[in-house]
Amino acid sequence: MRSRKKTLPQRPRRNAGIRKLAEKKKLEYFLLRYVPDAVKGEFVNFGLVAIEHKEDGAELVDVRITKDWGRVRCLDPDADLDLLSGIERAIREEVGFKRTQLTFFRKMEDSFSGIVQVSGVMPALTEQLQAVETETVAKMFLETVRARRTQEPSGRRKILETMRDAFEDAGVMPFLNSVPTEPYTKAGDPFAFDFGYNTGKEMRLFHAVSMKASVDAAVMLAARFPKIAPAMAQRTEVPPILTAVVVAGLDRSRNEVGFALEMMQESQIVVAETSEMAALAERARVELRV
Repeated sequence: MRSRKKTLPQRPRRNAGIRKLAEKKKLEYFLLRYVPDAVKGEFVNFGLVAIEHKEDGAELVDVRITKDWGRVRCLDPDADLDLLSGIERAIREEVGFKRTQLTFFRKMEDSFSGIVQVSGVMPALTEQLQAVETETVAKMFLETVRARRTQEPSGRRKILETMRDAFEDAGVMPFLNSVPTEPYTKAGDPFAFDFGYNTGKEMRLFHAVSMKASVDAAVMLAARFPKIAPAMAQRTEVPPILTAVVVAGLDRSRNEVGFALEMMQESQIVVAETSEMAALAERARVELRV
């Protein structure tokens, strides 16, 4: 009689979960920006720096510099590209250094007279491999498709017109003001929230954010608002509530859009679509008792 061969049950792969956890990395991203005219405040992203939080401290793990300098040349035909390209070599020398050892942050401020600036931190928790994730983020911010960029002004302008029409229909437009951030940041800060009003209990702020061509504006807003809000609350004695208004039907399936939306939400920014403006304007009417 032929004996049956016993089939032993397969043991679970004990290190599968460990490997998955090992791939999960907490990264911080910083953009390198070329700012040829500090007064105008116009900039182009040309580099990306990645810092990883490890058990023994935060460490510089990667840097990417754009390979297409066309965007920089459009902003400043006389830009010193050799200087900007050389920054990558200087930063790569510090890859593997702990954050407390890094000198490039200080060099950006001290050595380039403000023409090279470092953005606020952009945190991202990823389960992808660090190299893949950094490459994805670099493409988002350093390789914007030119054909789309030409549409950006009309995108934001359309959102602003929708916001203004809703406020005017509700009869509250005369009671709203643009809210400059200079009193709460530094002298010369050109940024201002599009609309704002004080309810006595809260400072309600509204800002049009177009992500049709680029998510730069959304990311900048997410990075700056957490720093502006405490100073504004202290000066006005009421907490600021910021609503970022985006176009209705926004394509949230785009990776960069989802990334920017998550950043804004993490920064306590309310995100509303233009289709919600009538309700927001009506609430303003009630709160202002118009």
